[in-house]
Amino acid sequence: MEGNRDGAGSEAQAESEARSESEAPAGYGEGTRAVRAGLPEPVKYEPTLPGPVFAAHFHLPGEPTGPYTYGRDENPTWTHLERAIGELEAPGESVETIVFASGMAAISAVLLSQLKSGDIAVLPSDGYQALPLLREQMTAYGIEVRTAPTGGDAQLEVLDGARLLWIETPSNPGLDVCDVRRLVRAAHEGGALVAVDNTLATPLGQRPLELGADFSVASDTKGMTGHGDILLGHVTCRDPGLAAQVRRWRKIVGAIPGPMEAWLAHRSLATLRLRIDRQCATALTLAQTLAGRSEVSGLRYPGLPGDPSHALAATQMRRFGPVVSFVLPDKEWAERFLDGLRLVDDATSFGGVRSTAERRGRWGGDAVPEGFVRFSVGAEDPEDLIEDVLRALDKAVG
Repeated sequence: MEGNRDGAGSEAQAESEARSESEAPAGYGEGTRAVRAGLPEPVKYEPTLPGPVFAAHFHLPGEPTGPYTYGRDENPTWTHLERAIGELEAPGESVETIVFASGMAAISAVLLSQLKSGDIAVLPSDGYQALPLLREQMTAYGIEVRTAPTGGDAQLEVLDGARLLWIETPSNPGLDVCDVRRLVRAAHEGGALVAVDNTLATPLGQRPLELGADFSVASDTKGMTGHGDILLGHVTCRDPGLAAQVRRWRKIVGAIPGPMEAWLAHRSLATLRLRIDRQCATALTLAQTLAGRSEVSGLRYPGLPGDPSHALAATQMRRFGPVVSFVLPDKEWAERFLDGLRLVDDATSFGGVRSTAERRGRWGGDAVPEGFVRFSVGAEDPEDLIEDVLRALDKAVG
């Protein structure tokens, strides 16, 4: 789609693309959907995935009736990506997706577009590390923020009177799981909206909207794009009114993704199932391997049959994600382990094709032991990765 198309032409093209995608059978497999998601109607001699549209403004004679007017409001490259993510979040359903410059931009957009002074929000106390910063800001705005751990559905205990419940499951970095359906029922009965941070699972691992949530939110910097080279986030919801409020917030604060980042993200979605399947399978193998090591304690992976969250996770997750967490005896032990890895980057992200690991205690803020390690499994050959981990563990003994 060309960036200088006039309003009428863009509107017709947008309608054609919408018809094409609405007619696609919902029964396609996840891999097929990932490869085909969000592609426009084929046009002779045009690329199957149009290149990024770099435009601050568009030709706009007469009344602004078309979909593209100004670069902070909409962009054709965003449109393709938003439709693609929507198809993965809720196949065959009518949903709206709004993409953002980062995961935190998406999280902030939901919370700050829905809450006002005097409202009550419930957040996980063991969620993403930047949530406390957002909690401070909401408190400064006169919003009451309550927190409770993810495990044991503890947020139910502080839900009374809330306007919005924020769920993160599996939690990051502890990998606790809560019962999304149960929390959604309780929240809705009390008149609260529910948002689920689905970053770790991705839509191929868990579909929050199917579980009853009002918003599915993610940092697409992680598993969705999977290459560790872009920052991106998204919000998906069924209710057009809620979507309009989130989109309006994006326009006000200008937290928009660049067209190149959006195009790269869309391109990366094509390999989502291939990446996720390899990562999840290897993550389970890694967890099983670590379970047999005497120096490892506090091992968590929802896909491991012996994990405290496995039974619940199996009822609401299709895949259990690429992240394994565990504790080594102390800080120095963990540092020696990380230094000994050859195939794993010491980096503070997860979900990428290259394995990463870090000692989370180095940042502060997370209630974890000094020897706590968050390990994100990549797409390396499982045998090579396991061999690297075992060698580093042996070396770390000293």
